[in-house]
Amino acid sequence: MGDPKRQRKKYETPSHPWIKERLDRERVLMKKYALKNKKELWRHETQLKEFRRRARRLLAARGKQAEIEKVQLLQRLNRLGLLPADAVLDDVLSLAIEDVLDRRLQTVVFKKGLARTIGQARQLIVHGHIEVNGQVIRSPGYLVLKEEEDAITYARNSPFAKESHPERMVIEQAKQGGEA
Repeated sequence: MGDPKRQRKKYETPSHPWIKERLDRERVLMKKYALKNKKELWRHETQLKEFRRRARRLLAARGKQAEIEKVQLLQRLNRLGLLPADAVLDDVLSLAIEDVLDRRLQTVVFKKGLARTIGQARQLIVHGHIEVNGQVIRSPGYLVLKEEEDAITYARNSPFAKESHPERMVIEQAKQGGEA
């Protein structure tokens, strides 16, 4: 059974670790999404691989249980904001890693304009300045549900919650400059 305190790893490492094209692609994604290490990237790639694996299995399956699982998979991906409500199983197979990385809390905080850079978004999350639905989330890799997207704000007890915070003023100016 194993030690309950010991978590199993939630990612698969690449089978061929030194392929230049993959390394270059990973380097670009690491920089674009300000990931801490490749383990974060591999975790989301494994998650996407599992969604695709389930979709391929369900495409081949027949019967009542397969239909139930198909609906459940599509509903889950819809709740995560990865697919629209009218999606089909073929749409699951066309998902890319960027689609999953765009749903991370770190990326959503940056895109909402709560931070100047994606790196600053990560720092705000880790330091407990961001809350989702009134609960502080300290994991930048948290996948934001569609209904939670509008509930992302600065934490109530955070200095950033005050409009007069100097860094928040800089963030607001950067947001204004980006829109103009």
